[in-house]
Amino acid sequence: MSINIGIIGLAKSGKTTVFNALTRGKAGTGTYSAESLTAHVGMTKVPERRLKVLSDMLHPKKVVPAEVTYIDIGATVKSLVKDKIGGELLNRLSTVDALLNIVRAFKDESIPHPEGALDVERDIGAMDLELVFSDLAIIERRLERVETSLKGAKPPECQTLLHEQQTLLKLKGELEKDTPVRDLKLTPEETKAIAHFQLLTAKPMLIVVNIGEDQIPQIASLETDLNSRYSRGGRRVMALCGKLEMELTQLDDAAAEEFRATYGIKESGLDRIIMQSYELLGLISFFSIASGEVRAWTIPRGTTTVKAAGKIHTDMERGFIKAEVISFNDLVKSGSLAEARKKGLLRLEGKEHTVQDGDVITFLFNV
Repeated sequence: MSINIGIIGLAKSGKTTVFNALTRGKAGTGTYSAESLTAHVGMTKVPERRLKVLSDMLHPKKVVPAEVTYIDIGATVKSLVKDKIGGELLNRLSTVDALLNIVRAFKDESIPHPEGALDVERDIGAMDLELVFSDLAIIERRLERVETSLKGAKPPECQTLLHEQQTLLKLKGELEKDTPVRDLKLTPEETKAIAHFQLLTAKPMLIVVNIGEDQIPQIASLETDLNSRYSRGGRRVMALCGKLEMELTQLDDAAAEEFRATYGIKESGLDRIIMQSYELLGLISFFSIASGEVRAWTIPRGTTTVKAAGKIHTDMERGFIKAEVISFNDLVKSGSLAEARKKGLLRLEGKEHTVQDGDVITFLFNV
């Protein structure tokens, strides 16, 4: 699956700065207008040290990492809901797999905070309300249509509509109490009934607190504190300095690593964002070897081998025979595929085998 992550945040929180850092982009970081009906869109490679190890061992002609697409919606969610012009942007945001909420904690007198003062807790709450506001607008419009449809519905259709109405009224009541859909324990039937609405509060969300360079030494304590208050279900909190991370993308990897060391930063904040996003979405990676190419693929945890084959190509799923599987660690210990085969570490698995994170797979199929 291709991962799409929507970047949201209140005005002057540094959304586009973080977008540029994530995608090595050069989007303007000034005021963004909803009326432009455009969004910043960029892709980034998923950092994967195991690909380098596999490349050194197997010497493929081509190495292909997985990718993540980031969509920076410049306007606030609330303004998009209120303004019909913003409908296209809101629709685009509704299709993402997860949300990245940028919350401002940096001081900059040249960019005054719209509320006059910094307050992370207030701004997290404000964005939660914007997302609730958006979902309530969708649900209320749908309830009106359901009520109209019920007037002329025949018995089988009537039953389906009544079930949908009951589910929507339940969600409406919870949202009016400021409870996001992701925190509700919905039945499989209820989840199916609302899936196509793509409600924003149902999506996993990573809150990224955008700090100043002077706050970098406090990252660990800040994250511990905020996660104790806001981390639950499909929500996590992390902190990074967006301005510094954007500047580091202009350096080569060695220089960036050296620069981070001067701040005592052990790993890229951007790599951490991707890894946290994977965890929130329940995603893992597997590696395919075929035609002189080693490629990383992203799949949901619990995916079977036949479905993983379909991730590469539908023909592979349709004509699936077997999958030759070895764990990344077993392959590294063996030193080569030939040696792993001698040791009996390469396994032939059928359709129902569950792919594990780091599995190296060669699919056997016939169409």
